[in-house]
Amino acid sequence: MQLKLFIVTLVLHYTTADYFRTKPSFVKTCFKSDPEFNDCSKDAVQHLFNALGPGLPDIGMEPLDPLKIPKIRILQGDGPVNVNAALDDVTVTGFGATEVLSSRVDSKTYDFYTKVRVPKIRIEGTYDLKGKILLIPLVGRGLCWFEPTNMTIDIVSDVKLYNKDEFTFFNITGAHVKYSIGGLKLRMNNLFDGIQSLEESTNAYLNANWRPVSESLRPILSKTIEDILLGFMQKLFNNLPGDYMVGDVKNNKMTDKV
Repeated sequence: MQLKLFIVTLVLHYTTADYFRTKPSFVKTCFKSDPEFNDCSKDAVQHLFNALGPGLPDIGMEPLDPLKIPKIRILQGDGPVNVNAALDDVTVTGFGATEVLSSRVDSKTYDFYTKVRVPKIRIEGTYDLKGKILLIPLVGRGLCWFEPTNMTIDIVSDVKLYNKDEFTFFNITGAHVKYSIGGLKLRMNNLFDGIQSLEESTNAYLNANWRPVSESLRPILSKTIEDILLGFMQKLFNNLPGDYMVGDVKNNKMTDKV
């Protein structure tokens, strides 16, 4: 399946900020040598999500909830979804209620394995769409929203360690997501140039068949979530020494210098 998705977010437009030179209050330190490390790590990551919700102005991070995304462009040419679409002035809400279910760190690579639950995410914006979903031709331009509910997300974060000054940092080089959802509601206004009967029947059909619709949209939603999380994690961990999160990181892994 060919999929091209481009996200332009405020994450990419932050001004450069100096890293935290003292441990901030929202960071909980865990030790790999502690048998209860995974439980500690779960609590520590929960603290991070709680702090990211309203934003971290000290390092120039905008709020995670609500998250503002100027534009998302989607080009997908194969399978049950064939779309050329754009979403403008996108607002994503719900990540502030993220519940961390588990967290562990690979003892050799330091890759992160995190499972979270988000009760409801709402994605709102202005869409411009030409294509098909479930073989249904769709053409329109207007306001839209999508609401996945009871979303459980498994996140694998690729990590490289490096030294800067007297600290060890986590360089997040990739994010990979698998998710499940308990439901999906959506609404696209002004479909088919505002022909009311077609607009209402199409929205009703897509909502009544949300399971196959959500499966069809899985590559798009996965890539969107991956890009959002990667941008935030890169910004956060470029400014948050890894020593603050894992107190004995230097004793467990050789690192590169910058």
